[in-house]
Amino acid sequence: MASNSLAPPMLVVDTRTRPRSDTNETRVMTPGSFVSNISNISNPFLTPANSNNPFLTPAQSDCGSSVISVDPDAALRPDPGTENDFDVENNPFAFSPGQLGKLQNPKSLPAFWALGGLSGITRGLQSDINSGLSMDETSVRTSVTFEQAVRRASNKFLELPERTSKPESDSFLDRIRVFGRNVLPAKKATPIWKLMWNAFNDKVIILLTVAAAISLALGIYETVGTVPEPGDPPSVDWVEGVAIIIAILIVTLVGSLNDWQKERAFVRLNAKKEDREIKVIRSGKSYMINVHDILVGDVLHLEPGDLVPVDGIFIGGHDMKCDESSATGESDAIKKTPGEQVMIALESGANQKGLDPFIISGSKVLEGVGTFLCTSVGVHSSFGKIMMSVRTDIEATPLQKKLERLAVAIAKLGGAAAGLLFFVLLFRFVANLSTDARTSSEKASAFLDILIVAVTIIVVAVPEGLPLAVTLALAFATTRLLKENNLVRVLRACETMGNATAICSDKTGTLTTNKMTVVAGTFGQTTFTKSESEKSDTQTISQWASNISQKTKDAVVQSVAINSTAFEGEESGQFTFIGSKTETALLQLARDHLGMQSLAEARANEEVVQMMPFDSAKKCMGAVIKLRDGSGYRLLVKGASEILLNYCSEKADAESLATSTLTIDDRNGLKSVIDSYAKGSLRTIGIVYQDFIQWPPVNAEVEDGHVKFESVLKDLVWLGLVGIQDPVRPGVPEAVRRAQKAGVVVRMVTGDNAVTAQAIATECGIYTDGLIMEGPDFRRLSEEEMDAKLPKLQVLARSSPEDKRVLVARLKALGETVAVTGDGTNDAPALKTADVGFSMGICGTEVAKEASEIVLMDDNFTSILTALKWGRAVNDSVQKFLQFQITVNITAVLLAFISAVADPDSHSVLTAVQLLWVNLIMDTFAALALATDPPTERVLDRLPQPKSAPIITTNMWKMIIGQAIFQLAVTLVLYFAGSSILGYDPDDELQQTELKTMVFNTFVWMQIFNEFNNRRLDNKFNIFEGVHRNKFFILINCIMIGAQIAIIFVGGTAFEITAIDGTQWAICVIAAAVSLPWAIVVRLFPDAWFAAIAKTVGTPVVIVYKYLANLYNKVSAIFSRLFKRTRKSTPEEKLEEKPQENDESRERERGPEIVVSEGDDYFHPSNAPEIQIIEDLEQGRR
Repeated sequence: MASNSLAPPMLVVDTRTRPRSDTNETRVMTPGSFVSNISNISNPFLTPANSNNPFLTPAQSDCGSSVISVDPDAALRPDPGTENDFDVENNPFAFSPGQLGKLQNPKSLPAFWALGGLSGITRGLQSDINSGLSMDETSVRTSVTFEQAVRRASNKFLELPERTSKPESDSFLDRIRVFGRNVLPAKKATPIWKLMWNAFNDKVIILLTVAAAISLALGIYETVGTVPEPGDPPSVDWVEGVAIIIAILIVTLVGSLNDWQKERAFVRLNAKKEDREIKVIRSGKSYMINVHDILVGDVLHLEPGDLVPVDGIFIGGHDMKCDESSATGESDAIKKTPGEQVMIALESGANQKGLDPFIISGSKVLEGVGTFLCTSVGVHSSFGKIMMSVRTDIEATPLQKKLERLAVAIAKLGGAAAGLLFFVLLFRFVANLSTDARTSSEKASAFLDILIVAVTIIVVAVPEGLPLAVTLALAFATTRLLKENNLVRVLRACETMGNATAICSDKTGTLTTNKMTVVAGTFGQTTFTKSESEKSDTQTISQWASNISQKTKDAVVQSVAINSTAFEGEESGQFTFIGSKTETALLQLARDHLGMQSLAEARANEEVVQMMPFDSAKKCMGAVIKLRDGSGYRLLVKGASEILLNYCSEKADAESLATSTLTIDDRNGLKSVIDSYAKGSLRTIGIVYQDFIQWPPVNAEVEDGHVKFESVLKDLVWLGLVGIQDPVRPGVPEAVRRAQKAGVVVRMVTGDNAVTAQAIATECGIYTDGLIMEGPDFRRLSEEEMDAKLPKLQVLARSSPEDKRVLVARLKALGETVAVTGDGTNDAPALKTADVGFSMGICGTEVAKEASEIVLMDDNFTSILTALKWGRAVNDSVQKFLQFQITVNITAVLLAFISAVADPDSHSVLTAVQLLWVNLIMDTFAALALATDPPTERVLDRLPQPKSAPIITTNMWKMIIGQAIFQLAVTLVLYFAGSSILGYDPDDELQQTELKTMVFNTFVWMQIFNEFNNRRLDNKFNIFEGVHRNKFFILINCIMIGAQIAIIFVGGTAFEITAIDGTQWAICVIAAAVSLPWAIVVRLFPDAWFAAIAKTVGTPVVIVYKYLANLYNKVSAIFSRLFKRTRKSTPEEKLEEKPQENDESRERERGPEIVVSEGDDYFHPSNAPEIQIIEDLEQGRR
């Protein structure tokens, strides 16, 4: 590549690439060279004018522009970030992978011209369009320069010395080294240890680790370092630290194993697509090879039904049409033009409209056969570029971020309470030292008891059950979703989907079956329509087929079987018809209802005299067969019904096929049927015929021995017409209705025209009286106009992938939580932009799956509703547990604080081990019980929560505070007045131990009953709804009850309690059971009243909290700065790191804001007060 000037007249291009040691900053600009100071890091989702975005489909393609006037230097200029693809050391070929990649993404005729067309590319790749690559090739024999390859004047290479190759070299060594293999580098699975480390690096887990270390150290010291008094129970304070460590291990293991299992499930999903084989030409012979073995320069065969594995240039063939909808978004079949023919047209200055020699990887061959030259494989192909660009790492879930901040806030408040308690008890301890007659060791033990009580308060306050609840809820939901055809690839998608406010759905394959089907028809006086039609006077297809004569069935089968280019084949292991969607629909009708057994057999039974290909001007195609009885010939024609009707003068009876004159009334009646089908978005196909005594007919025009089609398109006999449609999936209208009832706006985004889109959207229930727009009109709107129209927009027709992405982005900017469905490669931008992207597991491309968060294994819209339900169940489960957890924490902390301050010996009514049981075991069990509640259908009866909604709602605060007041009142009355009420002697140690046992027992039973209260988050009373469906809940409650009974009877030593009799048990259980009717009283209390009281009482608390939080932040900042000064780092590092670190420090230290507000509705006006904790500081940035 030493001399790389371009030869065509008037054009000069220097495609020299810089050496590897050259940098963007130090390069010297030379005439014609390309200089870029743009970063090598290329974002495939940005859309600058010169972007190499593999997803974009430009509004104007280069294929229709004048190429001669285009600067080829610009045509072959590297896109930012792709410069390395243009730089290959010791390249014996004329082109680099980057230069060949400029042919695609988007399709570029200027690049095709600059590379010398098909012949230039073939020379540059040292291949042959007729014989392909040589099977004996190891290292290529000669080096070809860019100048030699693109020269059009001569097809001969300059004489160059042959390159030496080692006899033992592997096949195609140079070709593989320069252009690579047709494989993508395997995505490395995250090792289990790294997943565990990521799960451990959570603020709450770290907080728990610190608490566990302190608790364990004090516990071990109490057990080993002190001498117990005679008669004292053995010290088991170390159990607290061990139990917290066990909780940490459970959370870490469950979270990491869930992520690991999820990654493996996705790998298995992609592995379902087995390796394919394709036919290539090598050394002049055809071979079947694995698609992974295709090389640049290979000549490949293409046939209908083939999925194109690599990029290339069309060499030649017959009537080649490709479906590029999954790769480029083009919904129409794209006809391919041979490369040499395109080059001739470019050189002659002819109109280039419709010239398309480009074969794109990921597209599908619909019709025709041909060969093409491979130009890009693997990561350099269109498909490979997109696959690599959508590989992303798993992110933390928003809910976990919210709970993390909430947990830190709770820990701070608990720490403040513990600090206050410690200083109160310490001051009292110091004040009594002068009169304290105990020994020094006893005083030291008493001081240690004060410290242990304070640490216990912190341990109780730290909500270790929160991360476990989130992890369990997500793990349970994702496991159940997989059974219900939803593979959740990204955990955050599960919870985000629960609060989705908008769904932008594809039409084809999601709302519809993605299979064109005959759904209506009219033959003579008989009609049929699809079975779900509401009209009772029409027949179904099965009824119609059973009532018509065999003669008519044979005539229809002849028309659709003989007059067709489709054929039988297999797709995904299932028998199917391959060809145009219209023809396959008609063949399916013939096979399912008209008795056609085999297409090959039907064609073999008829003697075909002449085939007349589809005429795009006349919108029809024909075939001529010789009648079996030898009485003559029959011309079979099918095509656009409104056009064929004009060619007919007679009609056939549906029973006997007897013909009669087609009157004006008949014609008008048929036109009205055609119009009614068209309004229902049906594609109408007319079936006509004519019998002739001889062939060619007497008055027909004959050319080259064949009858001209147009000369016989007159005086035909009308047999009937059918309406073809991609029918709506069963259950979709009901699913749409339920989604709308759940407050989710469903919009259809499709590439179809507005009429078809409206009909399908109406049938699905999406379109009511809203707005229908087409893509060209939508993309011309300003942001203000778009924002004004979006609330009413229900259908976006004729939309491009970029339109879909813009729609999603604008909805998100308006505060919506958007879910998007997509199946094609072109849907990747919208899938990545959306809050939740759904891809199709069956018909979806691998690119779409990589770009999505959830894969619909059955391609069905109704499965989205399942994800919606489970997403809400995850959020509900966490909120239920949060309501339970905070109630326990408030009650336990206040009870321990009050009783320790009131007790002369500074002992809490609940010992450290008792608090451990309440705090850890109850929380862990409650997390299991409340996080596994499956969703009910009623979960879809409420509106979604917006992103700004607080995680703790007014109802939750009301229940938390109401139950905390009740629990504190009961336990404090029992503790302080229990002796008077029950007649116990204050000096009787046994009776006082029984009383403390009753306080502990009552407290635990109140948590058990309150767990049932927390199964509801609203103001309704039925707390047992669906409890029988949650076996975990029943089992765990049985375990908790059994364990509590065992503790009371046999755990006396460790828990410092004693066994109690039946009466005392009754008092405990009945007092605790009052929490159930008390919950009804709390729910009956008006929310507005509660909000007003909370505002009045809570405002001073908020002011104090903010003051303390600011003070804490300032103190933390001082210590942080002192710590940084002691670190050893270079001055440059300090200058670079200081601003960023300060910002991060402020972000870490910022306390969660507490806002007092009122109202129960999720959608609050900005000035409406409500008690909430704003837990996600990033909400405002979304």
